[in-house]
Amino acid sequence: MKRRLFTAALLSAPAIARAQTAPLRLIVPAPPGGSTDILARVVGERASTLLRQPVVVDNRGGAGGIIGTEAAARATPDGNTIILGHNQTHASNQWMTRNLPYHVVDSFSPIARLATVHHATVVPANSPARDTAGLIEMGRGGRRVSYASSQAGSASHVIAETFVRRSGMDAVHIPYRGGGPATTDTVAGVVDFYVSTWPGVVALVREGQLRALSIGAPQRLDDVPNVPTVREAGVPFMAVDAWFGLFAPRGVEPGRITRLSLAFLDALSQPDVAARAVQAGLNAAPMGPVDFAVFQLEEVRRWQEMATLTGIMMES
Repeated sequence: MKRRLFTAALLSAPAIARAQTAPLRLIVPAPPGGSTDILARVVGERASTLLRQPVVVDNRGGAGGIIGTEAAARATPDGNTIILGHNQTHASNQWMTRNLPYHVVDSFSPIARLATVHHATVVPANSPARDTAGLIEMGRGGRRVSYASSQAGSASHVIAETFVRRSGMDAVHIPYRGGGPATTDTVAGVVDFYVSTWPGVVALVREGQLRALSIGAPQRLDDVPNVPTVREAGVPFMAVDAWFGLFAPRGVEPGRITRLSLAFLDALSQPDVAARAVQAGLNAAPMGPVDFAVFQLEEVRRWQEMATLTGIMMES
């Protein structure tokens, strides 16, 4: 109750009313229709009421999120342009992209973390690998295995290559243009395994078209209790979630950052908004600006370690 009263008071302050001369542009560094876009729209719609300001979603996909993120970094720091970034745009790109036109930390001010998504390792339904140990044995058994990724340099690529390097497997990377084609070829047995976001494969796992060997959740999921966690599977380093959070260009005044954070986190806490996020396969994971800044730095270090291990580097 205290938090709601504080939020209502802050968002109805005269300073807010004076700020609403322009809509809030929410850049989504991805095409319409995906998880990032859905999250931006459902949370932005509710936050606009709290902020007394229209929230306009601006989809700017391409180049692994770099196009939209650069636009956000270069925006006027008046508090009316923000971005819904994620682990690639605001962590891994720093270490895996040559000539990145922004700095994942120095160019932005964190506003709020909103959601996370688990990754899972899946194999074709007829794969001889019944579990993670079996997959590792395949990759050490004298034949080269293959793995898919949604694109070169993506989280699915880096996590899988980390798995390959740390387990001593002989494997070749097959990049695809998106998670859909990568999933389709995994089902068909064209590749031996794929590290995918869980929402992208859960239906196929339930239908028996894919076998999930592990999932990067802290405990087993109720709807698929037979799928072990990565810790149970003996690969705890694969507990790497995708995450989504709001950032403003560096230079926005702290009071505005606070008001934006409160508005979007309050919107996320609404049952209908949370339910729609769950329907999109997202786990609500609210975090304010201070904690989110600490979390981001931890993630930047984590991705630096994986970049050093895998040697993956992309051109911007």
